[in-house]
Amino acid sequence: MILVTGGTGLVGTHLLMDLLNYETPIRAIYRSDNALEKVRKIFAFYNIKWEQTLHKIEWIKSDLLNTEVLIDAFKNVEYVYHCAAMVSFNKADKTKLFKVNIEGTANVVNLSLACGVKKFCHVSSTATIGKAKKDGIRDEDCIWENDGSFSNYSISKYFSEMEVWRGSEEGLNVVIVNPSIIIGPGNWMQSSSNLFLKVWKGLRYYSKGMNAFVDVRDVSKAMVELMKSSVTSERFLIIGENLTFQDLFNEIAISLGKRIPFIEVKSWMASLIWRIEALRSFLFGSDPLVTKESSKSALSIVKYSNNKIKAQLNFKTTPIKQSIAHTSKIFLQDYSE
Repeated sequence: MILVTGGTGLVGTHLLMDLLNYETPIRAIYRSDNALEKVRKIFAFYNIKWEQTLHKIEWIKSDLLNTEVLIDAFKNVEYVYHCAAMVSFNKADKTKLFKVNIEGTANVVNLSLACGVKKFCHVSSTATIGKAKKDGIRDEDCIWENDGSFSNYSISKYFSEMEVWRGSEEGLNVVIVNPSIIIGPGNWMQSSSNLFLKVWKGLRYYSKGMNAFVDVRDVSKAMVELMKSSVTSERFLIIGENLTFQDLFNEIAISLGKRIPFIEVKSWMASLIWRIEALRSFLFGSDPLVTKESSKSALSIVKYSNNKIKAQLNFKTTPIKQSIAHTSKIFLQDYSE
């Protein structure tokens, strides 16, 4: 039995589709019926009929903090893919972010140890990778040190990763993947899938900041291959390409048939925008569209290496241009105002 947490998320949905190709029964955790309906729609875009999956996937409604339900979910489980996590750069979400990502991961690790799980794959993030030397490329050996510049999300993912390493010290066979910004079809209102919605609605602004991007299908493929391998107690950056946000947004705009963003965001503009959004959020009680952390990330130039996963698995990634075309095609079929 395989258990997948976060089965309705961007990574979890695509992982389930890959796991359906094998004979092993699957148990997947979901949080809401609306999210489950989104999975059904995404499966349909890949020509996977929902009814044909129900004999293979057992869905359990729970969250990572409901240990009573989680105990039942872990019965007879031998392999765990821990995809569930909260992503937020809103300071108001700090407490919830830490509780879900750190305490939730601790619960999943503890149950894996108690139930004798054979192998555990944790979806972490490049947010837990330390800084490289000036203008250097970050890899798995870069040490994360909280110098006050990291977001609450980064801190929460770092300490959730520490819970997995604790499990490793206590005898759990683990592998960790650290994907960059993931490109793929999911909930257009959330996470990186929201980039396509923003461009569709007429995104005017771009930045010349740089980050790494990866196709969601490559993340899933790497996870499955690592779990099937003899590799344990290792973590791997899953990176497709390092790109500027300008190049990314231009390519998305072209693929959606929209005007490319034409106003460059300068540092002073970003600083002003997040402060205005913070005030609007305070006055009206809504989530800010831009935060201090997200504006800083948009302007930063960060590069990552995928040499380790390429060497370990002879791994090849999908060109981001192809990833964008694939996601845009599904967006145009799926999204309605």
